[in-house]
Amino acid sequence: MVVIVPVLIMAAFLALPLIAIFLRILPQGGVWETLQQPLVTQALQLSLMTSLSSLGLTILFGTPVAYWLARQRFRGIGLLDTLVDMPTVLPPTVAGVALLMTFGRQGLLGPWLKMAGLQISFTSVAVVLAQCFVCAPFYIRSAQAGFQSVDRELERVAHTLGYSSMRTFLRVTVPLAFPALLSGSVMAWARALGEFGATIMFAGNLMGRTQTMPLAIYIAMESDLTAALVLSALLIIVPFGGLFLMRTMLRRGSFVSYA
Repeated sequence: MVVIVPVLIMAAFLALPLIAIFLRILPQGGVWETLQQPLVTQALQLSLMTSLSSLGLTILFGTPVAYWLARQRFRGIGLLDTLVDMPTVLPPTVAGVALLMTFGRQGLLGPWLKMAGLQISFTSVAVVLAQCFVCAPFYIRSAQAGFQSVDRELERVAHTLGYSSMRTFLRVTVPLAFPALLSGSVMAWARALGEFGATIMFAGNLMGRTQTMPLAIYIAMESDLTAALVLSALLIIVPFGGLFLMRTMLRRGSFVSYA
């Protein structure tokens, strides 16, 4: 009985703000019309496109990092370990400034990018890079834990059966670590979808180009509360659906395959 009280308080604290948004939307009406506004549709499309792109890049480059951290011991691993966690402790605005000072026109790589005819800051590419920067640790840490949980004896058995290192990784290690990879992917995607601070500092807030849903909410709060509420509701529903689907898959399915 003593334990249930703080549980109920915390549950209410987490749930009531989310419920309040929907309770505010329902009496107002005009939700469908708001969903068709360019501010909403363009922000939704851009958010989905950039968050999925950043997730793909995070998986592509983050998986080897996670596997390396899980299996290798080398000089400098402490530094790499710390670097992976830095985006989670940095204020998002600082992350945005850091990216701008790296990829901006006057940034560290700016002259070389200009020579190559590339413009990154204040473009959709900047949105993707900002999302990658902040969401990568969520995937890497989850994937690292998944790889560490795999019994290395099973990998050795696969090698004795003639499997190459890559085939062992794809056919044995990844399936065994897949629940953790899936969990990390969903968490990273949700974090990318909700990214605000780094995006506005590095990519700006240009409608149709860099204005993702969180940035559109920021603008709408000044002039169109209904649009801000609808966008907020979408940013609750979409990640909640992803998390719920992930947990359902993890409960019902077995992802292990040695084919």
